[in-house]
Amino acid sequence: MFAIALALGATLSWGVSDFLGGLMARRIAVLAVIVVSQCAGITVIAIAVAAAGEPAPEAAFVPYAAAAGLAGVCGLTAFYAGLAAGKMSVVAPISSMAVLVPVVVGVATGDRPSALQAIGVALGISGILLASRESADQAHGDTRMAAGVGLALLSGLAFGCFFVGMDVAADYDPLWANLVNRGTSLSLGILAVLAFRPSFRGVDRGVLPTLVALGVLEMSANVGFAFAATKGLLSLTSVVASLYPVVVVLLAWLVLHERLHRFQKVGVACALLGVALIAGG
Repeated sequence: MFAIALALGATLSWGVSDFLGGLMARRIAVLAVIVVSQCAGITVIAIAVAAAGEPAPEAAFVPYAAAAGLAGVCGLTAFYAGLAAGKMSVVAPISSMAVLVPVVVGVATGDRPSALQAIGVALGISGILLASRESADQAHGDTRMAAGVGLALLSGLAFGCFFVGMDVAADYDPLWANLVNRGTSLSLGILAVLAFRPSFRGVDRGVLPTLVALGVLEMSANVGFAFAATKGLLSLTSVVASLYPVVVVLLAWLVLHERLHRFQKVGVACALLGVALIAGG
């Protein structure tokens, strides 16, 4: 139950940070959003590691944490670009197909959820599919929407790989795993900035607090998921943590007044019911 609570906390933090990231990506370059926010994130995790005072574990965790960092920064770049290009209430649910990667890996490596939890997983995944169905159909006639959907699918694959990599790395030490993860992703982000030289126009005192907030929230979610993965089954905690689109969709509805389609409402309800079954099983 504690692992599910941690994963739910990660979901809330990821949902809010992703919504903020999508808003910022509509105003300034995506790479600028990534690099500035991740500077805030690495500061937070460095302070946490120093405060914990634990020595670095054996180096075997580093490749997994670094791979998770690579997958994470690729996923965030595609996700923020997708949120900027299309409707948040469409792009976010589709990106949650990320859950398929850790569920398959978890079951293949020995996870054995209860029957009730398995039903919850199925409902959660069904909710994701329903939430994206209507707008994905519309994408055939709307090139802007099609671009957002494609980026959402790409981000989902990358996020799924992030979940798997962090699950292994966190077994050594969740805080150190996140420090290496964030150091890798920030380094790659800086290299991308040097290579593509995006404009940082618009990055001023007006948006810096938002960028810092989303960086802190995203890192908090990463740490929450890392601890959840050490205490629960990957095939369950990853499903719960992948429900961040519910938060994004609701915020898009409340703040941006994006209309929730019938299928999306049913999908959100299925996702929430799935979480309840996973937690109760």
